[in-house]
Amino acid sequence: MNAPPPKFLSDNLKSAIQNPKWVGVFTIALAFVFGGIEAGAQQPAKIPRIGYVSGTGDPKTPGLQVETFRQGLRDLGYVEGKNILIEHRYTEGNQDRAPKFVAELIQLNVDVLLTTTSPAIRAAKQATKTIPIVMVTTSDPIATGLIDSLARPGGNITGITRLTRDLNGKRLEILVEAVPGVSRVGVLFQAESTSGSVHFKEYEAAARVLKIPLQPLEVRRQPPNLETAFQTAVKGRVAALITIRNAFTAFYGKQISDLAVKNRLPSMYEVSDHVEAGGLMSYATHEAESFRRAAVFIDKILKGTKPADIPVEQPTKFEFVINLKTAKALDLNIPQSVLFRADRVIR
Repeated sequence: MNAPPPKFLSDNLKSAIQNPKWVGVFTIALAFVFGGIEAGAQQPAKIPRIGYVSGTGDPKTPGLQVETFRQGLRDLGYVEGKNILIEHRYTEGNQDRAPKFVAELIQLNVDVLLTTTSPAIRAAKQATKTIPIVMVTTSDPIATGLIDSLARPGGNITGITRLTRDLNGKRLEILVEAVPGVSRVGVLFQAESTSGSVHFKEYEAAARVLKIPLQPLEVRRQPPNLETAFQTAVKGRVAALITIRNAFTAFYGKQISDLAVKNRLPSMYEVSDHVEAGGLMSYATHEAESFRRAAVFIDKILKGTKPADIPVEQPTKFEFVINLKTAKALDLNIPQSVLFRADRVIR
């Protein structure tokens, strides 16, 4: 048993406490003691989580979009695993998975959703009115009913539109100039995708101006019939190829590029990663810039800005890429007038 304090000590302490001039001192001391205990008991700050549904790549090879987005976060001071967490979901060419993945991420109560395919964006819009959604879309988000306007998107969606469809005519124009004498162009797209046939008709409208006939080349997801589509192209005397970008054609980008070379078809793509995989040319908005900007949008939201108050951005940088190694493999001499306009040449 502890011995009681000496009587003179307890009397002096009692006297000090009763003295008005010492009351404030004791109050401050107690505040420090109990405040320190309370601070020590506080939980660590919550690390924000981003839910990312990607239409390209897979867990082993995430691809340009994911890697550029991660770098964009790092540039803003975020370190994955320390002050930011990313829950990745990859559709791996199957857009039917998008709604399921969106539901999983909402169930996890992520702080922000980043979606890059039309099915994922629509699923997210239908599934939540509270979790902020940042989109990177190739479609017109106003025409598709995703937002009210670019300046005031409204609701919980904002992001970047890449104007992919607005560049259809320019792609055809460049392809015809790069491959003199081309008489027929095949357009490759996924048959199961409702947007694929719509986008083909958009290319047809542009082709009528150039008086170039188009041939639809439909590919199916189950089982992937890419070789059959190229056989159809050869039988139809297709002289060049355009591939409509979606999650399926993105996932099989390398195989499509290889088959185009194998069948001696000069090819134009809607993003540059196909060209880096061996395709001939692409004309598109700067893909890396779009995903760096997506990181900026997420940073603003995590700092308290509402998606409805962040205008949807349109691209300001466009990129024309040519792969000269592929041109050589095709025995194609691209005119200097076309080469001079290239922003990037892969040699």
